[in-house]
Amino acid sequence: MDRSFYRFVLSFRGGAKNDLKSVFAESMFNDQSFPREEKAFDVLSRYVEEKADLEITSVIFDELYKLYEERFL
Repeated sequence: MDRSFYRFVLSFRGGAKNDLKSVFAESMFNDQSFPREEKAFDVLSRYVEEKADLEITSVIFDELYKLYEERFL
């Protein structure tokens, strides 16, 4: 399947407020400049580290990207 990281992470929206993956997904959804069609780790990681909201943390990004790789890459 040809799915971007953004579309994958949207599946975590709507979870509990203490679920860090859900918080990440909600913040990513609200970030209008998030690279929505991107699949590459380096580009996404750089964005998270340099430009993203504080709730879009690199630790959670790494966890989510690992899941994304296992399922789609």
